[in-house]
Order: sequence, then C-alpha cells, then structure tokens
Amino acid sequence: MDHTEEIIIVGAGLAGLAVSVGLHRKGIRILVLESSDTLRAAGFALTVWNNAWRALDALGVGDSLRRHHLRLQTAVVSSASSASLVTKLTVKEHEVRCVRRNLLVEALAGQLPHGIIRYSSKVVAMEDSGESKLLHLADGSTLKAKVVIGCDGINSVVSKWLGLKPPTFSGRHAVRGFTVLPDGHGMKPELKHYNGEGFRAGVLPCDEKSVYWFFTWASNGEKETIQDGLMLKEFVLGKVKASEIPGQVVEIIEKCELSSSFRAFALLPLQGKRRQQLLLSFSAAAARRGNTVPLQLPSVHIGRNAYLFSSSPQISDAFHPMTPDLGQGGCLALEDGVVLARCLAEALCGGGNGEEEQNRRVEVALKEYEKARKWRAFRLVVGSFAFGFVQESGNWFLRLVRERLLPGFLVDRLFIAGSFDCGQL
Repeated sequence: MDHTEEIIIVGAGLAGLAVSVGLHRKGIRILVLESSDTLRAAGFALTVWNNAWRALDALGVGDSLRRHHLRLQTAVVSSASSASLVTKLTVKEHEVRCVRRNLLVEALAGQLPHGIIRYSSKVVAMEDSGESKLLHLADGSTLKAKVVIGCDGINSVVSKWLGLKPPTFSGRHAVRGFTVLPDGHGMKPELKHYNGEGFRAGVLPCDEKSVYWFFTWASNGEKETIQDGLMLKEFVLGKVKASEIPGQVVEIIEKCELSSSFRAFALLPLQGKRRQQLLLSFSAAAARRGNTVPLQLPSVHIGRNAYLFSSSPQISDAFHPMTPDLGQGGCLALEDGVVLARCLAEALCGGGNGEEEQNRRVEVALKEYEKARKWRAFRLVVGSFAFGFVQESGNWFLRLVRERLLPGFLVDRLFIAGSFDCGQL
C-alpha cells in the first residue's frame, strides 16, 4: 500500500478507453480498472459524426475504423404515418459512419500496452487517504491514486461516493438492434429516420452486410420496459407493420437475432431542475454531497477536491442519462477523452515536480477543462432530450412543426451537433 498510482481510471468502456489512450499517448502513467474479466466489446453500433472522427484521429485509430464502415451520403426523414418524404439532406462535407461498437472498443484498447487494463477489478468503495484516494476492490485489495477518473457508468461507485443523485426516467423507451445479412442488405448509404405518432424508428448501414436499427416510443406511464426478447420483437414489429414504414425496414427487424443484438432500454435523461444544475453545478467541488449533476459525467478526484467533467454516454450496454436522440453520446465521450487528456498532460508534464505544485496545476487544468466543456455538455444533453421529444410526439402541433414547418431545421441540428472540433492532444 506504500505505492501510489499517478492516475487510476475506473472503467474500460468507451469513455475510459478514450481518456486512457489520450493520456498514454502523452506519456502519462495510468492504470485502468475494469470490473469485467474481459474487454467489454459486445454491443451494437453508434453513429460517428465529424466531431468524433476528429477525436478518433487524435487518438490514432480513425483510419483503421474507416476501412470497415460505409460513409453515409444522405439523411432521409419520412413520415411513418403517411410514407411521405419529410426532408432529405446531403451530408456533403460531414463525415458520418455507423461504427460497430466492438471494433471501436478493440481499436482503442489496442493502443494500450499489455497490463495497463487490469480486468476483474471491480471498485466497490472509495475514501480519502490524505492527499490521495483509497479505492477498495471487490476482492478485498486496495489501491491508492493521486488522481481518480471515474468512467464506470450509470451505477458509478465514483459518483455514489460524491453523493450524486440517480438519473430520472424520461418517459420514453428504446429498442436497439443489429442485423447481419450474409447476402448483403442492398441499402443505399443513407441515414433513414421515420417519425410516427408517439414513436420513431431508424436504420443505418454499417457495411455491406450489417445494419444498425433503433425504435423509440413514448411511455404510457410504465417505467419498466419489456425484457423478453420475443415479446419485444413482436411489439416492435406490430408497430412498424401497422405504419407506412417500408417493407425493407420491417425485414431487417424480422431477421434480427433474438440475442445480445436485440435489447430494450428505458431512456434516462436529465429533467427539470437537474438540467439547470448541470449548468450551475458543473464543477461540484469539495463538498461531495448535495450536488446533483448527471451521472453520465465521470468524476476526477484530486486530493480532497472533486471535479466533474462531461463524458461517458454509453459506458456499457445500458443507456446513460443523455438520451440518444442526437446520436452524440459516444461522440461526446471521445471528445472529452481527448480534451481531458490534453489538459491533464499539460498539468502533469510541466512546471515543478513537487506534490503540492502538481496538485495546483492539475486543479487549474480541470478548471480550464470545465470552462471548455460546460456549455458543450449542457447544449447536447438538453438538446438531445428536446429533439427526441419533438420527433416522437403525437401532438398535432408538434407533428406539424416537424413535418411541415421546420423539417430541415430539425434534421440540421444533427449536423450542427456533430461539427465540433475538440482539437489535438
């Protein structure tokens, strides 16, 4: 217990790996603790926009991923009620691809030397230990670190230690699936969305033989969603078959295997006062209690202070509190990994080497990080919830807005959200 790690990252999901790769490329010693016994590469796919490709390029894995995924050319939105075309936008200068999550996670993990990720290392508690943090693991062992970065998801031990409140139910559910068609799907390289009354569906090709699809719907009051795969599949197929969604989309859902490629989730966004608190309490410092910020914000701990930074949308196969309506959850995690690694590296590699001086530099760096990321996180979290609410609403006025008055404007929000440049390491 005499040894103290420089930086411990809790969680080897997308956000944890992004931060880890960034810090490693800057020459910072790190240790990553992952509760699973292997890399969590299972999952579906995610839409990777311009902002995330810039981050992936900075992390050194962009080109290897491009080779395996189609570049989407257009975004098409249609009415699921009338089959009419609502809007069609050419992607043009935007680089948008649907990337298989397992390939993304494996590419990031492949940038780290053997031994940096310590598997079967579940953190169950943490406490102050002088100017460091003491982490208690499930096997009874303990580790001490100067800096702890929490990327351990919705049920985060790090966030629980801070006293943060759990996310709230959004009133919407989602199903995601991944269908592999050995003979090819024959789809154009298009992002297709279908807006219905109280639901929304979409399909995106990943490559010539695989398609990612989703279906989201408004809740009738129930907070629990269907978990039985067969019942869930029948529910979704019943909805899409009763609409004017094309038969090709129905076939893709029908051919999706009832396995880990077909799951449902209750969406957990920020609501009401908590959205305000994301803006007002973003840097939630030493108190550790009483501050309520969204649990998709991993936490950085230094000495007796705690600083929050925006990241980690989808750490595992469960949705984080930021709803996925803008397709920016994973992208935001990659952005934050690059920015946080840059800020910490500048603090840890420069100036004097005394512990007190180093802590001061890290504190300044995290405040700079907060300043750079606060509004970005706030706009995406709130904007994603609002975007999904308008797109899925069965209200006649909101339907008029999305299909007649401002269809192009709403879809353009997707591209604006994805145009951010996080910079280099």
